[in-house]
Amino acid sequence: MDDWRSRLRDDPLPWLLDEANAAVRHLTLRDLLDRPADDPEVVNARTAATRTDPIASILAAQDPAGWWAKPGHGYSPKYTGTVWQLIFLDQLGADPADPRVRAACEYVLAHARARTGGFGASSVAREGAPAPSLVIHCLTGNLLLALIGFGWPDDVRVTRAVAWQTSAITSEGDPPFNAITPGPGFRCGANAGLPCAWGATKALLGLARIPPERRSAETSRAVELAVEFLLGRNPAIADYPMGYATKPSSSWFRLGFPSGYVADVLQVLEAACAAGYAHDPRLAPAVDWVLARQDGHGRWANQYAYAGKMIVDIDRPGRPSPWVTLRACRVLRAVA
Repeated sequence: MDDWRSRLRDDPLPWLLDEANAAVRHLTLRDLLDRPADDPEVVNARTAATRTDPIASILAAQDPAGWWAKPGHGYSPKYTGTVWQLIFLDQLGADPADPRVRAACEYVLAHARARTGGFGASSVAREGAPAPSLVIHCLTGNLLLALIGFGWPDDVRVTRAVAWQTSAITSEGDPPFNAITPGPGFRCGANAGLPCAWGATKALLGLARIPPERRSAETSRAVELAVEFLLGRNPAIADYPMGYATKPSSSWFRLGFPSGYVADVLQVLEAACAAGYAHDPRLAPAVDWVLARQDGHGRWANQYAYAGKMIVDIDRPGRPSPWVTLRACRVLRAVA
């Protein structure tokens, strides 16, 4: 067994490679076994994933123009609207070359981005950009993660969104602050103006998808600030600033899949690893916390499955999940 698997109670790889779940198999081959994109098994698994659920049902529900549920800015209906499908398709490993995926990327870039550069959490069903006052870290980070992952890093609209997120974090340049993003350091109107660790996690994931050699000095600084904020406290306790609560949200401690605007302990680890901090000793308590939640077969349950809220259900809540297990295994491999 590889070193990272030695910390598990059993080997989940045969389960993750089961052909019955082609999307999980595709990502397991790619992310845990380092198979290249043109490997025949990877190609076959990616093709099968496109033809089967959950990817197939999500793409089947798309309008030919590129949107889901209703045209417009795409934030609502929550979890069935346009921006959510692009976020979920990225997490599911959808094929970037699929014309429907490309249409979704173009639609989001054309309709969900404010003139200030970031993405707005707007439910309005109309043409035109969302108001700059609705641009927020969590949505911008999630969509940058998807758009860069789907091969759009050089699109000027993506680079402008990167610039918005960078400036809003560092306060360098001309910060585009607004009521919902009122200042630097991940301050958020939805968190009573205090720094939001969910937003920081999503922002870090998005910016970290830019290869280090391609980041500007300002973006590299934003990545560092996000890491220092998230690891400045023990992620396994998650006692980050809380604007309207007296204790951390229970959502931090419910490992799930897919991921919307909520983050969990494991996603802080994912973001830190993506940013190049996999061997930072501050991750150790959270890694131990994740390890303690595996079952006797080396699997993790989905405790935040969005059941009944999405176009298609992905997991049965509370049951062992190949998706959550894949998330955990990626991190354990990175930190080994």
